[in-house]
Amino acid sequence: MEDFNVGERLRDLRRTAGLSQRQLADASGVPHGQISMIETNRSSPSVASLRKILGGMGLTMSEFFEPDIPASQAVFFRPQDMRDLTARLYSTLDDARGRITLKQVGDARAHNLQILHERYEPGADTGEQMLEHASHEGGVVIAGEIELTVGEDIAVLKAGDSYLFDSTLPHRFRNLGDREAVVVSACTPPYL
Repeated sequence: MEDFNVGERLRDLRRTAGLSQRQLADASGVPHGQISMIETNRSSPSVASLRKILGGMGLTMSEFFEPDIPASQAVFFRPQDMRDLTARLYSTLDDARGRITLKQVGDARAHNLQILHERYEPGADTGEQMLEHASHEGGVVIAGEIELTVGEDIAVLKAGDSYLFDSTLPHRFRNLGDREAVVVSACTPPYL
């Protein structure tokens, strides 16, 4: 996979939207300096931070990383058909440690439902800044263990365990184990 310049792409989209860095920071609820650091490639955003910033422009991660995918009425999807929402975020990293892989089934916006196949390498973390969005989400842990924080509640979920919660509650996913964790999840309306 070719290197993907996250900072350049963010800057181009922000400018196309007619926003200054400060306006985007205000719209997304992140510090102004964070936008600048990402756009100049002095900082790599976490999945949670990037999603929050994109939300300030009304964009999904699919639209950010794969803008040229045409709309499809497909019903069935093979692994190679899934939309990779994160590989380009890590395209310049050699080490898989801490990497999160999110693959989406089809066009989430068209169906108002996002279904994800998620992989969390050891050390992976959606970010210290907790996720919060107007959705509901649930999932099943398929392999490994994932620590899930929802509000004040924290649990380590193992293969076969599941979750379901109101996504307006602050939440975070972390793999504290020494092997990959795999989750299949759904979110409505779509968030990523």
